[in-house]
Amino acid sequence: MIGRLPRQNRRQGALYHLIPETAADYWEVEALYDLCFAPGREALSSYRLRDGITPVAGLSHVARDADGILGGAIRYWPVRIGAIEALLLGPVAVHPTRQGEGLGRALIEESLRHAAPLGWDRVMLVGDAPYYGRFGFERLDNVVMPPPTNPERVLGRALSDGAWDGVQGDVRRWAD
Repeated sequence: MIGRLPRQNRRQGALYHLIPETAADYWEVEALYDLCFAPGREALSSYRLRDGITPVAGLSHVARDADGILGGAIRYWPVRIGAIEALLLGPVAVHPTRQGEGLGRALIEESLRHAAPLGWDRVMLVGDAPYYGRFGFERLDNVVMPPPTNPERVLGRALSDGAWDGVQGDVRRWAD
């Protein structure tokens, strides 16, 4: 539970519970992603890395308010860069009526807090550097997402010292 968010970033009385996503949450989370992202989101190259792969248990979270209404969600997927294991963060979404409350930040920070204790050393994503830089993500110059992906948007964060040092190559599905 994250409790109350700072006053300037929350609605009066809003309380969110961040809990691991369960199978019962799946379709509601998918509907949130459909609402928040453009049609055809599943045509993105990152979705090819997710096809047939189960999200990482314990890291994919949902945020629900005191009434149990879904306000946001975040998922993580295992990927490989050569023989190196990494997490692929995304998607992360906040319902349009809940944006500006700090919920996206809470989802990212809370879920990342669980990654290292679960044995993960590095996490990557495809996203906006100014936004994700606030969470310690930096451009990965030698890590290549499947096309069409803008290399400027391939970002990573080390969860242990030097976790990205020397890591290079193509990102591929966990099961390949």
